[in-house]
Amino acid sequence: MSDTLHQNMLFSCVHEQHFGTEQLVVHHALSIVISGKMEIFTPEGSRFFEAGNMGIMRKNTLLKTKKHPALDGKPFKSFTIFLTEEFLQRFALQNSIPVPERFTGNPLFEIPEESFISGFFQSLLPYFDKPDFFSSKIAALKTEEAVELLLRLDQSFYGFLFDFSEPFKIDLEGFMQKNYLFNIPLVEFARLSGRSISTFKRDFSKTFQETPEKWLKQKRLSEAKNLLQNTKLRPSDVYLHVGFENFSHFSNAFKHHFGYTASSVTNL
Repeated sequence: MSDTLHQNMLFSCVHEQHFGTEQLVVHHALSIVISGKMEIFTPEGSRFFEAGNMGIMRKNTLLKTKKHPALDGKPFKSFTIFLTEEFLQRFALQNSIPVPERFTGNPLFEIPEESFISGFFQSLLPYFDKPDFFSSKIAALKTEEAVELLLRLDQSFYGFLFDFSEPFKIDLEGFMQKNYLFNIPLVEFARLSGRSISTFKRDFSKTFQETPEKWLKQKRLSEAKNLLQNTKLRPSDVYLHVGFENFSHFSNAFKHHFGYTASSVTNL
């Protein structure tokens, strides 16, 4: 696997099926799949992005990705250009863009392949094999071009891109039940629910009568057991799906919690 970040552009090349480890989109991410396909898992479900498909994912979105090489043996390849808040704030100031209302739309926008953005990505292809040529000046020019094209494509991108407000306080129980399988630090769960870490822990204890750490482990292990019993997935496939980083940690936690190994579940 090879992921190369130059300036604000991520060049990704994967020769074997790979489950992504980053599960929080920090900056708006504009992407195209060049070859192979990518499966995206969100709280609302999963979808595939094939070669040629383009989309933009909004910041502060939780997701998981699985990258698949092409059936003809070609590696999975993709471009991602990150639109940072610093850049967008400067762009908004220079172009006198008014502060929009809080954005409440879909955080994933699929971009039509016939749009000008397809040509924009074509202009970036030469940099895939020579990413060192992607200088800071070129990065700034290309990032500005990407923003201009998005704004011309759909007026709703004004709210999508230029809402700089922080996440507001939301219902904690609904939020955690929807997102407990995502492997992010507690401080990020707190921020995305509109709370400080201390308030998050206090509210969590009142809501669930349990600490976040213990509740998350129990929920994830229960989901792992459910998947092992009702699908053809193996323990080595399941642990990443349910929010564990390390297979040995998952195996030990599963046996300690249930009293038997994960590999024995399908035989029960």
